Amino acid sequence: MAARALWKGAISFGLVHIPVEMYSAVQEHELDLTMLDRRDFSPVGYKRYNKNTGKEVTWDDIVKGYEYEDHEYVVLSDEDLKRANVEATQTIDIQAFVDAAEVPLTYYQQPYYLAPARGGAKVYALLRETLRKAGKIGIATVVIRTKQHLCALVCVEDKIVLNTLRYAAEIRSAEELKLPPATMKAAGISDKELQMALSLVEGMSEAWKPEQYHDTYKDDVLALVKKKVKAGQTKTITTAEPEAKAARSSNVVDLVALLQDSLGKRPAKSSSRAPKTKTTARRPAARSA
Repeated sequence: MAARALWKGAISFGLVHIPVEMYSAVQEHELDLTMLDRRDFSPVGYKRYNKNTGKEVTWDDIVKGYEYEDHEYVVLSDEDLKRANVEATQTIDIQAFVDAAEVPLTYYQQPYYLAPARGGAKVYALLRETLRKAGKIGIATVVIRTKQHLCALVCVEDKIVLNTLRYAAEIRSAEELKLPPATMKAAGISDKELQMALSLVEGMSEAWKPEQYHDTYKDDVLALVKKKVKAGQTKTITTAEPEAKAARSSNVVDLVALLQDSLGKRPAKSSSRAPKTKTTARRPAARSA
């Protein structure tokens, strides 16, 4: 099935106008679990109903509204939402160009592909190559459905990717977190420990091959499903076992010993497979209180 555009409009900066179409850049592969009534294991359904009459409401009879007073609403159609600011709903308006490294990863949210619409191929390519050569990303605003998003326009290979960004007010402060001191000396890290850690990273470094990673947990759950079906335990509810109390131990961790153990178990650099968890050394958390 051909990809379907989620949004059509234009990128705008200065006097430049680039007609584009927006497409989803990701697809979810989550486990499709159905909610069941534990009394007879029948599927649990949901329905839309009128809270005054209790009667079910079809999609054709549903409209959107904004509650301006208790139980008083202003009805807003899709056309109303568009007319509130026509330009904002049809334009990816670039506000500035910044170095990509200046935008922390915590701000990035959801990626979309942008493709040139009819007549926009050359100017699309011009913006793409300009972003590439300048090493910049475009910071813009765009309205998707009923929300204005801050976003970044990023050159990725031969594409311009629009990645929605969180607003600064949406990022929680980290001041309350109990983090180690910012300097090596204050954090108690020795040069020897750092050099050994760097050696471990170097030994585990390889080219980025995204296709070799997949959701192994989903595979494990599906294997468990198959096992329960084979054993005739499809209606068996497994209860949690009492958690064993963790053994008390000293907070002192011999990092040098752990790093030496890790270096002895590191995978060969020629291996094309991703390092598995079981090949790494015991983690400090497992030895601390």
